[in-house]
Amino acid sequence: MGKLKTYQEQIQEIVEKGINAAEEQQKKLSAKPFEYAEKLESGAREYSVKSLRERYYGYSETLFEQLRSLNLRLGGFAADVVSKLEKEAVEGTEAVSDAVSDAADDVTSVAQSTKHKVDTKKPTARKSTATKTTNTASA
Repeated sequence: MGKLKTYQEQIQEIVEKGINAAEEQQKKLSAKPFEYAEKLESGAREYSVKSLRERYYGYSETLFEQLRSLNLRLGGFAADVVSKLEKEAVEGTEAVSDAVSDAADDVTSVAQSTKHKVDTKKPTARKSTATKTTNTASA
């Protein structure tokens, strides 16, 4: 029976140690919210609601001023990019216009050359037709 008594005591010691460890952890965990609350309470006493509002509005104003400044910088950057793109588009349009103009000149030149060849052949064709008509009319 002595062994059973020893086992009983050992089990009770183990359980006691577990209870103590759990209690210690619970105290540590439950202390945190109270520590934060105490810090908050002491910090809140340093500032009045009015001064907190002034600080808040000051920070908000600064934040929005910085955002507006950033927006202006981004707008300038975007304007530069758009300007470069427009310049490239104009240069591309001018190149296309020049190419079309050159092609039109070539077409005009070919058309005039062809017209000149057709004009030189037309009178010959007309004379022979006119001669035939005259010959047919006198016969």
